Amino acid sequence: MNKEQLKLIVKRTLPIPVRNYLKSQWQRDKLYPPFGKVGFGNLRSLKPISDCWGIDRGQPVDRYYIENFLADHSSDIQGRVLEIGDNSYTLRFGGDNIKKSDVLHAIEGNPEATIVGDLSNANHIPSDTFDCFILTQTLQYVYDLQSGLKTIYRILKPGGIVLATLPSITPLSDAQWNKCWYWGFTTVSTQRLFEEVFTPANIQVKTYGNVLTASAFLQGLASQELRKEELDYRDSNYEVTITVRAVKPQVMS
Repeated sequence: MNKEQLKLIVKRTLPIPVRNYLKSQWQRDKLYPPFGKVGFGNLRSLKPISDCWGIDRGQPVDRYYIENFLADHSSDIQGRVLEIGDNSYTLRFGGDNIKKSDVLHAIEGNPEATIVGDLSNANHIPSDTFDCFILTQTLQYVYDLQSGLKTIYRILKPGGIVLATLPSITPLSDAQWNKCWYWGFTTVSTQRLFEEVFTPANIQVKTYGNVLTASAFLQGLASQELRKEELDYRDSNYEVTITVRAVKPQVMS
């Protein structure tokens, strides 16, 4: 009796729960590491290695992806640039191409802010103002996403560019900000959200991450604890960071 004949007899004679159990037992023999032999080491804990995204150990894994994305699009960071919270990325990646730097913060009290307001309710920000908007890890805090994206589109100049990053696989490590962390994202949801406002042809959505970097990020390991080839490998099944480059169309003459 060959293997195929045995499978046929099993399929015809055994109930489904028994067949599924036998299948799982047979598959264990093919697993590597074998079932029950995985070495968890330092990961066998109900607490992460770092509970602040790995900032205490070095550069957080998601920041590796965010900063590589901005570096790849540094030529877009020019003219009048708006950034959330502070202008560190504006100065770092825009350099001498910056004519004016603005900082948007949602609430009063940030000494670096030149504009105070919520993206979903920001009629006081003039339309057609900014050449570039650096929007890193912010949209998860905007409950009314559609209104927020409409504001982003409105305040960009024709031809202006938003460089946005969004979290997908991530720990929620900051108790203060967790209270207003509303959303997680996927490539599909991100694409659809931006297509509701921007022209689809003017949107580029990319993802970064893999099972190793996702696990490392959840544990709070720093990017320096991984190899470059490990960080740069992309597996769309494990989206750590989603990036968007969206352009507001030029005015048609």
